Amino acid sequence: MSETITDSLSERADAGGMDVAADPDPEVPERARGPRRYSAKYKARVLAEYETLDKAGKGALLRREGLYTSLISAWRDQRDRGALEALAKPAGRTPADPLERENAQLRRRVDRLEGELDKARKVIEVQGKLSALLEQLATDNVIETGETR
Repeated sequence: MSETITDSLSERADAGGMDVAADPDPEVPERARGPRRYSAKYKARVLAEYETLDKAGKGALLRREGLYTSLISAWRDQRDRGALEALAKPAGRTPADPLERENAQLRRRVDRLEGELDKARKVIEVQGKLSALLEQLATDNVIETGETR
């Protein structure tokens, strides 16, 4: 029995899993690490593998991955809840809120009207300058010809 444990430890050490001969590091880390975080892909892979195994295989998987059965239960609930939410969700676009739709229409209208107002202001400015120029030309013409009206 001890030969198989030692053999498997040396095999893991050869594979880069751990160093059997090295002493544990006495250095204490500065901060304790927070809770482990698992990606959705990892959770799905572990759940799929877990559900195909027998009782002994499930225990081996949990030990290998450093997990607890409570995590597996929580992940299964998350998966099932997500599937139910996805199935309950109506197909197509979500209906727009009438207030948001009206707000968007009013914003577009304000933008359009502000653009028209800017154009009108520019036209009025150009008309004022043109009127002043025509008046100046008419005054200069009267002075040159000496005509009075």
